[in-house]
Amino acid sequence: MDEAVFSTWALRICLTGLILFLGFIVYKLGKESKAGKFGMFMLFFVLGFGVLGFVFKEFLINFLVIPK
Repeated sequence: MDEAVFSTWALRICLTGLILFLGFIVYKLGKESKAGKFGMFMLFFVLGFGVLGFVFKEFLINFLVIPK
């Protein structure tokens, strides 16, 4: 396994773990602040847009800008 393959796999695995951990942090923050159903929905909605933006950026780079 060369360095480029390792870096690609490590980035995907570590970012997935980081996103899951951030979801846990948001959940715990919502529970401790007693945000309610709508507050929890808004917290995860905003976090989801951030994750969706990152995934969309990767999609644009891999499939539209740099065709293989």
